[in-house]
Amino acid sequence: MTETRKFAVLTKAKQAEVHEGPIPKVGPNQVLIKQETCNICTTDFGQWLGLREHQPYPMAGGHEGAGVIVEKGENVREDLKIGDHVAVAYDYCGECEVCQQGLTSECTDAPNPFKEKNDEGYYGHLGFATYHVKDANAIIKMNPDLSFSEAGFLEPLATVVSGLRRLRVAPMERVVVIGAGTMGVLNALAAKAFGAEVLVTEMMESKIEAARSMRLNVIDVNEHDPVERVKELTNGEGADAVILAVGNTRANDQALEMVKELNGRVLLFAAGYPAPELNVDSNLIHYRKMELIGTYGADTYDFIVSANLLNEGKVDVSKLIETKIPLEDIQKAFEIASKDGSYRVSVLLQE
Repeated sequence: MTETRKFAVLTKAKQAEVHEGPIPKVGPNQVLIKQETCNICTTDFGQWLGLREHQPYPMAGGHEGAGVIVEKGENVREDLKIGDHVAVAYDYCGECEVCQQGLTSECTDAPNPFKEKNDEGYYGHLGFATYHVKDANAIIKMNPDLSFSEAGFLEPLATVVSGLRRLRVAPMERVVVIGAGTMGVLNALAAKAFGAEVLVTEMMESKIEAARSMRLNVIDVNEHDPVERVKELTNGEGADAVILAVGNTRANDQALEMVKELNGRVLLFAAGYPAPELNVDSNLIHYRKMELIGTYGADTYDFIVSANLLNEGKVDVSKLIETKIPLEDIQKAFEIASKDGSYRVSVLLQE
């Protein structure tokens, strides 16, 4: 096996390059993954566009990766075997107070690749690398019947699961998802898998068609006022919960009007750059007993649930793969991923 690897790097806004470096040695609690694919996340192309300049350069990013275990350390648990198909979760120490509570996404003892450079002088998770060494506790086994591009949805779906848990979505509840982008569709598909009755609002024709092809009930906001239509479809009551899968002020305003009069819940799933406004009277929250809920990231439990949803076909993400682009064309991959209306671009790492 080669001793070097190739990986994508953002050197500045609108500039993605392929660099090469040594493959790190595998520690006793680590595995070496031959990474087959890594999907381009909103965070990734947001920095490529220059919208997330708080993230440093050179950024060897990517965190929606999947591949095959080709080497394992001597202490790695026996259920992880050479040849297993796996996807990547978050690093955590497993020993600190929050980890012991199961809040692994809040661990501050694990290395932070957005603040600390690796030995080669790069920031980031190196998801767009042909080979990668990871701690075994951050690896989840995936169904080999899934394509690697589909398995790469483990992390984004886990963040959705985390949000739905915080939102306390229950069977038969009426849930509205604002936005039919990748994360909006994932929220809608997962909420359906949890037993909710789901409506999606969207204005872009291509996304409306895509969401409907995935058997989602979509409100075309070019034809209907979304607030009025939600009220009509819920017998005038409004939604039990609204998920904001887009980050803009207009969507925030709509969510507050769509949610039912009493005990409604709004999940602020998406971030927006520049930051959107939230125009809400605190008395409104008070008298309507409304909940505004934030969510970010995912804990180990969420990754396990996400893997179950994908591995057992309860959430089908195959139509969310816009196209597949080889690593050598990483600049083109970011150009496609950042276009309005695009779903996930999957970078092929072994071709």
